[in-house]
Amino acid sequence: MFRSLQTAATGMKAQELIIDTITNNLSNVNTTGFKKSRINFQDLMYKQLNNATQQTENPSPAGLEVGYGTKPIDSVKDFSQGVLTQTERSLDVAINGEGLFRIMKPNGEVFFSRDGSFQVSSDGTLVTADGYIVQPDIIIPENTQEITISKQGIVNATYPGDPLPEELGQIELSKFINPVGLRSAGDNLYEATPAAGEELIGYPGELGFGEVNQGYLEKSNVSVVEEMMKMIVAQRSYEVISKSIKTSEEMMKISNNIK
Repeated sequence: MFRSLQTAATGMKAQELIIDTITNNLSNVNTTGFKKSRINFQDLMYKQLNNATQQTENPSPAGLEVGYGTKPIDSVKDFSQGVLTQTERSLDVAINGEGLFRIMKPNGEVFFSRDGSFQVSSDGTLVTADGYIVQPDIIIPENTQEITISKQGIVNATYPGDPLPEELGQIELSKFINPVGLRSAGDNLYEATPAAGEELIGYPGELGFGEVNQGYLEKSNVSVVEEMMKMIVAQRSYEVISKSIKTSEEMMKISNNIK
């Protein structure tokens, strides 16, 4: 009976982890560029009570084995496209397709993001809401009247009395062979890891890279209805597993009372 208690404990722990993941997804339903996660599981090793291959006489086509429950394997990010919403703000930029903005922190380390709600720092540099620099460095002059960003990421500025725009730079994008290998670093940023593979750098609109849309932001790809359905399934599974523990305890009680 003790085996059933241990096995049920792994199942209850698994459902708790699923609820934790669903809660984080729902908490970020309005987070710009957020990508939902899911947990993958595997069954644990089995106890071979009767191995068919060891039977020398009248071998059975199947042995007798009992599993020890489940275990979490990994947490996978879903990088599917989120809905683009119009903001009409000139420094809001959304990626339509594959790619990640390249963001540099003050220590010089480069991170990656789908959040294109950019700002201008006190020295005119194009930065994120946290002040991290968008790569490559793009300086917005103080007397700029209007900023335009093409679908290829080219940033142009116009000045009062001068109808001709000046090109300030071009936004770069990165992508990875295995984007689910990126590590979430908070602040809407991802960190490269060996599991993500080699970083490929390009410009918006090039082969394999999405275009950028000025005046738009990418919403999270979290579906509230889908997450609520998963939550109900996890809750019911947790209840059923807890019922199996109670059943095992009752069976143990009956066996202990046998005289």
